[in-house]
Amino acid sequence: MFKFFLLPLLLSILWFAFLQYNDWSIQQGKKGFIYIIGGTTAMIAFFSLMIFLTQ
Repeated sequence: MFKFFLLPLLLSILWFAFLQYNDWSIQQGKKGFIYIIGGTTAMIAFFSLMIFLTQ
């Protein structure tokens, strides 16, 4: 279960590296961070619910 919480961290690091590579500011990539956090939160909630329901 702990590995699910590493996913947003890994995706955020990759997104930050992409922004730096293309010489964009964090402010320009703010929406991407919001999508990463929102999407992975929804995915973690879904998988947690499925684990709870199937055990």
